[in-house]
Amino acid sequence: MDRREIAALLALIGRLDPRTIRTDKGEVADQLAQWHELLGDVPTATPYGWDALAAARQHIRTSPYQILPADIARPWESYRRDRLARHSDPTPSVDPDDQAAWAKELAETRRAVAEGTLQPARARAIESGREEINPRLQARLEQVGSCIPPAARAALAPYRPARAAREAAVAQGLPDALSVRCAWCLAQPGDSCRRRRIGPDGGARGTAPCAPHPSRLDLAAAQQAQLTEQTQQPALA
Repeated sequence: MDRREIAALLALIGRLDPRTIRTDKGEVADQLAQWHELLGDVPTATPYGWDALAAARQHIRTSPYQILPADIARPWESYRRDRLARHSDPTPSVDPDDQAAWAKELAETRRAVAEGTLQPARARAIESGREEINPRLQARLEQVGSCIPPAARAALAPYRPARAAREAAVAQGLPDALSVRCAWCLAQPGDSCRRRRIGPDGGARGTAPCAPHPSRLDLAAAQQAQLTEQTQQPALA
């Protein structure tokens, strides 16, 4: 606020609370200089919710104490903090290799949000839908059969034996045991089975990972047979 806006604010405050009115010219000048010194960086209003006149009116309405510059500066700082807390930095439009321009745009955006001239940018939510795959990527996937090339898959096999054994079983036409829930150790689909032991208290405990339990293999085989039967029925008809 400039001195003219400060004077208008003091005039409104004096109309609502005569205790703030100064009649001596020297006192009027001192009061105007003091308020301008403390509130010079506080805007009168912003497009998104801040209004210094409303803050002054709220204090006079709810507090028995004479209003001070701090009673307007505190709501303004709270307004700034709240807006910055709801802001997620959007990706700048400048070249990411230009670090100075990148940092400058981030700082200017944050300043505009804090000063109430720009709405806070919300973080984008993860979408549940699947976007269309790029045709070149789709062609490459059809060529290699997977997003992981065979050479890379073979190199990773020693470091993930459970995954390698699962892929080998599927390649041989065997049922994928990890595709179903284990009724014995209660391992969820995709998780390895664990040795289930009965503790002294009678409760079951799972310890180290182990090979799929026979009941889980049987269930996976039954589901695979059922799926195969369902896919063959239209052909037989």
